[in-house]
Amino acid sequence: MQLNPVATVLAAISIVGGIAIPFGDPQFVDRAIALELTFVALTVLIYNGFRRALYACIPLAILVIIGNSLAPPHVEIMTTFSKPFNAAILIIGGYILQAVLIATTIKALRSYKIVQNAN
Repeated sequence: MQLNPVATVLAAISIVGGIAIPFGDPQFVDRAIALELTFVALTVLIYNGFRRALYACIPLAILVIIGNSLAPPHVEIMTTFSKPFNAAILIIGGYILQAVLIATTIKALRSYKIVQNAN
């Protein structure tokens, strides 16, 4: 069985997010958990072949990138590395993996349309 690249990236985002939650601001734990559950749900759906779930990946990734960029505490942590572990987690989970999610989703959508048009 071949691994789905989008599901793999979503799983990685979920793992990084799960690691990050205990180190975040306690007043935002409920929202962080809700976001991570969204990534987990998308992982399961896409892994099980629900292609329409792909369309939620790009807007969600963009929202995460924008949210991290507009949150002054996040920007401060990432620019000063005052909390190196938190900075690394924010950069990896909030930017790198989100960009990879966008790229793998676009590739999956393109290949799905090519296969669909061939039939």
